[in-house]
Amino acid sequence: MSGTFVGMPAFPEAAREAVDNQTLRGNLRHATHTIRAKRAKAVAEVSDWAQLREAGKQIKDHTLRHLDRYLVQVEESVTAAGGIVHWAADAEEANRIVADLVKETGEPEVVKVKSMATQEIGLNEALEAEGIRAYETDLAELIVQLGKDRPSHILVPAIHRNRGEIRDIFTHEMSEWGRPAPEGLTDTPAELADAARLHLREKFLRAKVGISGANFMVAETGTMVVVESEGNGRMCLTLPETLISVVGIEKIVPTWRDLEVFLQTLPRSSTAERMNPYTSMWTGTTDADGPRTFHLILLDNGRTDTLADEVGRQALRCIRCSACLNVCPVYERAGGHAYGSVYPGPIGAILSPQLRGTASAIDASLPYASSLCGACYEVCPVAIDIPEVLVHLRERVVEGGPVTRDGNKVVLKPAKGHAAERAAMRAARWAFSRPGALRTGQRLASRTRRFHPRTLPGPGGAWSDTRDLPPVPAEPFRDWWQRTRGGNDDKGTAK
Repeated sequence: MSGTFVGMPAFPEAAREAVDNQTLRGNLRHATHTIRAKRAKAVAEVSDWAQLREAGKQIKDHTLRHLDRYLVQVEESVTAAGGIVHWAADAEEANRIVADLVKETGEPEVVKVKSMATQEIGLNEALEAEGIRAYETDLAELIVQLGKDRPSHILVPAIHRNRGEIRDIFTHEMSEWGRPAPEGLTDTPAELADAARLHLREKFLRAKVGISGANFMVAETGTMVVVESEGNGRMCLTLPETLISVVGIEKIVPTWRDLEVFLQTLPRSSTAERMNPYTSMWTGTTDADGPRTFHLILLDNGRTDTLADEVGRQALRCIRCSACLNVCPVYERAGGHAYGSVYPGPIGAILSPQLRGTASAIDASLPYASSLCGACYEVCPVAIDIPEVLVHLRERVVEGGPVTRDGNKVVLKPAKGHAAERAAMRAARWAFSRPGALRTGQRLASRTRRFHPRTLPGPGGAWSDTRDLPPVPAEPFRDWWQRTRGGNDDKGTAK
């Protein structure tokens, strides 16, 4: 994934710094609460939302089970429509393909549609290294680029910025990238949007190469789909002579009928709109309209490994709506940068460690960046059980990561160490399988409660450093039950 986040600290350290930033927390609180309230209202309008949610889940699961077949169908359909398909195993290969394609045109610059996949692979940095300048045209992405910043939200990358900060960025940075901001620019939304429009218009009109991702690929026709709210995507997709789309292999839907489900759930879950203001679809090329050359780069970059994990693969259902970010109490307080990935929030906490592995401190910490409250699962339009995957990935981290493969089965290589934890689990299993020993232990714990430590020793200290140990009651539940309800069976178990 992108080198932009290399060297970032683990989540606890990054989050600790973020929560001390009161401006950041205020920006996030206002934005996420506003978006979540609008989304709830938009979803409540749909009487069959639960059925649409289940349909989206089933379509995605079916596609992932048969992804090999649908990928071949996409390639055949796009090729038949006049497009050219490339396969990229990782970020390095995808960046090399894009750079070579741009160089073939002889153009020194490209315009870009907002794309998580190109951020994931660090495409802008890779193109810059090749002497090619990439211009972001989405308003929020433009703010991030001009501010030499990093995105912090899937839908609203500049959610951590307020209007005053945006005005300052436009005033001081726009001139280095093209048309400067107007004199006397204020922080009113209308003036900021107009400044961005004027700045970008000249880039649209001279651009010869456009780069995009895609929200969906329709296998039966080879059609690419991009949904957006501003119209900048439509400009990038239609005006350039060459269009290059970098798309994750999981973005496939089999048929046009399947697409209909997501065009209802995505806008309501993301922007709280009944439908997207701009839904652009293109199938290959045509002599009458649009780019003369279309290249599709199918990106793996860890997705095949994720697909092999029976629990973790559900993260590949994600349609990038960002609803889970807007309800997450951890994201609201820590912000997106603390996740060290272009995929922040709950979905990033399960997607990034699978795409990148859990060898680094940041990726090993992400499965713990959650309270497991379940709000993310409740709002997900494709029913990704994020808490389930978080717990699953915590197991992987504890067991020691690297994943090996035995045929089609994922096998976790046991880690050295963690002996104390394994010993504790064996002791617990022994006690819970012997009611008499468990009863004796409970009574002993109650009678010695005043001598119990406030923190755990050894490896357990990491747990009790941030949590209070629950007090042991003065009387075990079994004894209370016997005293108040009366009687035990012959096995010493309360009736």
